[in-house]
Amino acid sequence: MKIALVGYGKMGHMIEQAARDKGHVIVCTVDLFAEDATCITNDTSQMVQAIKDSGAEGIIEFSHPASVMANLTALIPLRLPLVVGTTGWKDNLAQITEQVEQNKTALLHASNFSVGVNLFYRIVAEAARLVSQFDAYDTGLFESHHNQKVDSPSGTLLDIAKKVLENMPSKKRLITNCSQNKPESDELHLASVRVGSVPGTHTVWFDSPADTIELTHTARNREGFALGAVRALEWLSTSGLDNKPRAGVFTMDDVFSEL
Repeated sequence: MKIALVGYGKMGHMIEQAARDKGHVIVCTVDLFAEDATCITNDTSQMVQAIKDSGAEGIIEFSHPASVMANLTALIPLRLPLVVGTTGWKDNLAQITEQVEQNKTALLHASNFSVGVNLFYRIVAEAARLVSQFDAYDTGLFESHHNQKVDSPSGTLLDIAKKVLENMPSKKRLITNCSQNKPESDELHLASVRVGSVPGTHTVWFDSPADTIELTHTARNREGFALGAVRALEWLSTSGLDNKPRAGVFTMDDVFSEL
């Protein structure tokens, strides 16, 4: 497949290598600053033209929360399979979904493309369902990432929190900022740390007066994220039901549902 990369920082370079290892060709790289990108611009019209000229058959977007909405709005009308790894835009999901549907194209977004993390989501969901049957247990979440990460809490932690809320009726509200008060029983507290070069660690605690159950996913590097993004684009580019091209907005849950 001929792939265009929007965002050519560390993650973009890793995705490039992962794609090449799987036999794909990177035909266009777009970035604001990267000197080795084939298109260095902050103009979305130039970005779109560069991708058109490259003959790309799919796009992977890993840019920056500040530019992702402008990028998506410009890229969706190209009607190419589009994988989005940038976080911080989910408040605009309804708007993006409407645009995808109007253009009859396909977009897949995820906070984390790692196979291990997506397995972790399912493990946490089942654990929360089981633990919710015992009133003695309280629950809290924690994540740590490298000091270059701009969003906090991570999109992955928010997705984990969603799994907990869906499966623990006693928890109804997320608390993501620093609280000065005693937590209420229906609050689910999230904590974040930014330090050094940590690729990403996410922990869920189920704690009772008698014991603690601790579930942790620790990323050793970002290669799993890059490979997962390439796999997501492969899935998005294949035919769906009745061999019709995929159309709509998808997540990694849809990819895993076909495994």
